Amino acid sequence: MRPLKFILLMGIVSLLGDMTYEGARSVLGPFLATLGVSAFTLGLIIGFAEFAGYGFRLVSGYLVDRSRRYWFATFLGYGLILAIPLLALTYDWKIAAVLIILERLGKGIRTPARDTILSFATKKVGRGLGFGIHEALDQIGAFLGPLVIFFALHLGLGYRFGFAILAIPTIALLAILGYSFFQVPNPQKFEEKTISNPNKVFWFYLVFVFFGVAGFVNFQIISYHFKLTKIVEDELIPILYAIAMGVDAMFAIAVGKLYDKIGFKVLLLIPALTVLIPLAFLNPIAIVFFGLVMAIHETVMRSAVADLSEVSKRGTAYGLLNFVYGLGLFFGSSAIGFIYDISPNLVWIYAIIAEILAGIFAILLLLNLKPQNLND
Repeated sequence: MRPLKFILLMGIVSLLGDMTYEGARSVLGPFLATLGVSAFTLGLIIGFAEFAGYGFRLVSGYLVDRSRRYWFATFLGYGLILAIPLLALTYDWKIAAVLIILERLGKGIRTPARDTILSFATKKVGRGLGFGIHEALDQIGAFLGPLVIFFALHLGLGYRFGFAILAIPTIALLAILGYSFFQVPNPQKFEEKTISNPNKVFWFYLVFVFFGVAGFVNFQIISYHFKLTKIVEDELIPILYAIAMGVDAMFAIAVGKLYDKIGFKVLLLIPALTVLIPLAFLNPIAIVFFGLVMAIHETVMRSAVADLSEVSKRGTAYGLLNFVYGLGLFFGSSAIGFIYDISPNLVWIYAIIAEILAGIFAILLLLNLKPQNLND
């Protein structure tokens, strides 16, 4: 199978996966609010779930490098998405929290293996373009999922019916994943060449990722704000999330091609755009900045890891990326939730400080890259 076709198949798998968990995530803030949680508790639940998922990627990335069992980890991780439909049976916020954490843990199991598999294929078509195509398909699912929830709410069927119907794309994705495995059982064949970069460059990159993500205001907090302030109707909240995911999908390929053209300099867009996300507290249409930043996170951050790591250590490198990303989300979500309870206006100041620090480490990374890697 040609690399591009394989990337498209894996993109469809991610499309279906995102339909399920992004559909649910579009209303987790309001849903948990109906179960009586505070903004701080919401921040802790979402932050810990993300940290648990991202933190485990450090372990799963190392294990797939040692075992080369990329497909096993991918199947296991995608299977845990079935925790989302089970939210339909949940009336206790503590049980809901466990299910949310399980789904994120599944993402932690599969992501280093899946991204390593994709990195092999993207070598043939261009890192940025390959990951951009995958991200665009991924975010089409993230666009469609919230629409399913919207119609469930609009028709008066409620959150739980919406969660239950999301079992359908989950079952479909497992079938397509099985087909992909049988077509390409050994994805390593796509790439054999390794590269060498100074170790400190990768560590600068990880610190940049931490601060860049720590200042990122997640949609759960934004949607919680919408719920409390009634800026928009409850049923329109998933529509706003769908808009953000649509923006992500529309710009992912363009961002990926920009990375292929100018390289790591694209990273500077992350702090510049992230500080604009809190504008959504004032005007919901500013959610487009959330989508733009997500497009860069999911396309450029993954491409950069592939270009900064050797093939034999690719899973570990993705594990480190995702561990630090999750640590940043946990720190940022908890801090933003705490600050929001004091005053939503302070969130913007916090985001600016975090992104200034991210920008400093992005510049340090660029200054320490080998000249030939600046635009590769």
